[in-house]
Order: sequence, then C-alpha cells, then structure tokens
Amino acid sequence: MKTAVYPGSFDPVTNGHLSILRRGLEIFDRVIVAVAVNPEKKGLFTIPERVDMINEVIADIPGASVDTFEGLLVDYVESVDSNVILRGLRAMSDFEYEFQLALMNRRLKRKVQSVFLMTDYKWFYVSSTIIKEASALGGDTNGLIPSSVARRLREKYDALAKEGKGTGAGGGL
Repeated sequence: MKTAVYPGSFDPVTNGHLSILRRGLEIFDRVIVAVAVNPEKKGLFTIPERVDMINEVIADIPGASVDTFEGLLVDYVESVDSNVILRGLRAMSDFEYEFQLALMNRRLKRKVQSVFLMTDYKWFYVSSTIIKEASALGGDTNGLIPSSVARRLREKYDALAKEGKGTGAGGGL
C-alpha cells in the first residue's frame, strides 16, 4: 500500500485542498492529511478544531485520513511508513518556495520524495488566508470551502466579535 503525506496548516481546509487530496488518491492508495503543529504560529482555529473540520469533510473519501505532526516533516513521513510528500501548487511563487523545501527535505532524508500536483484552475486564487480575510469581512465564500467549514468560520468570527477581539482580517480585501 503506497502512502503519501499531504502536510499543511489547513487553517481552514479549502476546496482546493480537497481537490489535491482527491487527485492524490488517484495516484496513492492512502493520503494522510498532516496538520502541522507549530507553537510559534497562532492560527485562527486550534489544531483540534482543524482536525475535526478535516475529519468531517473527508469522512466519505476512501483512503483519506488526518493526523498531526510536530517537528521535521521528513521524520513524520518515515514514522508513518511512507517516503512521499504530496504538495499542491498554485503559482510560480508557490513553486519557488516548494522547490526549496523539497531540496531541503531531500538533503535531510534522501529517500523522501516530493510529488507536486498543480491546482485545478478554479482553485488557482484560493488560499486559507484569502478565505479567512473574505469571511472576516462578511464576504461570500460559498463554493470555495465546504459548507461545514463556512459555518465554523462564521461561528468563530461571531465569537471573536462578541469577545471584542475583532476579526483579525487587517482590511486586506
């Protein structure tokens, strides 16, 4: 059974992420969506909230699972008996960054390979950051994220507003 690890922050998971996951499962028997735990970064959603959201949206996708990892990705990949990192690419800027990561990962663990899938054209502009900004400012994200994720975003921003913490959107969009 060939397993790939699809790492990221997934804060929150988008339809673009799910597209890469589904397409990865056309190549690999199993894909683990690996949520990175980075104590230095504060996400909108906690790690358990992200795992719950991902579990909810992948429940009907055979071969997909979710896990968390801390530390070096290549060590995690080996710990789940894999040697493949699955990554999605949207633009040339993604490629440059991902290329650097892939080279460092190969330097750290020679047998770990990175496999890149280009995003579907309809998800080219979608990122978790843009989704959060649009949602925080009341924008319509229907069709860009699963409906269960949209609901959780609304709940999160409503709770932040009640706490007087604002949206954290920064007025970008």
